[in-house]
Amino acid sequence: MRAYLILLGAPGAGKGTVAKRLVDRNGWIQISTGDMLREEIAKQSSLGLEAKSYMDQGNLVPDDLIIKMLKTHLEQGDNGVLLDGFPRTEEQAISLERIFSEMGVSLDSVVNLVVPEELLLARLGGRLVCKECKASFHKLFSPPKEVGVCDHCGGTLYQRSDDNPESIQQRLRVYHTSTKPLIDFYKDKSLLADIDGSRDAEEVYNDITALLEKRGN
Repeated sequence: MRAYLILLGAPGAGKGTVAKRLVDRNGWIQISTGDMLREEIAKQSSLGLEAKSYMDQGNLVPDDLIIKMLKTHLEQGDNGVLLDGFPRTEEQAISLERIFSEMGVSLDSVVNLVVPEELLLARLGGRLVCKECKASFHKLFSPPKEVGVCDHCGGTLYQRSDDNPESIQQRLRVYHTSTKPLIDFYKDKSLLADIDGSRDAEEVYNDITALLEKRGN
């Protein structure tokens, strides 16, 4: 199934877990701006070096530079693309529309994973992340087979410093404030689909797959 999809959701909504299923099973590429920046910098590409010059000075990488990187990566997604963490603003969404138009493709859907705040707090408060492969576990909901050890690669599991109650509440406030305009933007274009992200990841995956098939993918 070939598709171009944006995945939205608050911290703890389960984007990472669902994204892995969608990418692995459909042969898509996943693009997150953070990973994209790190990759370009590691390759020492011209775009990566330019981005690094901003970051070394403590400045945000300008949107136009992010857009140039994004276009290069989008063109590699022959089977489809899952965008995670981009766009973050309406201006970026408009730029993304322009890129898709230039490529002769269109955005299929914007999936918004909706999860009650009390469940987000519970998920984030017990989240564990592998230092090596970045796989996610949870102390209560999906514990590793061996305490402190990743099931996938044997790496060390740790709890992120920002997964404490105060930081979590602030991150949720920032997310909802910054993302509302984006949700409204895609809702007006009839591209937004709210999916219940409080359920098992396989159920969420099945709902997203059914949505895409209904829309003709």
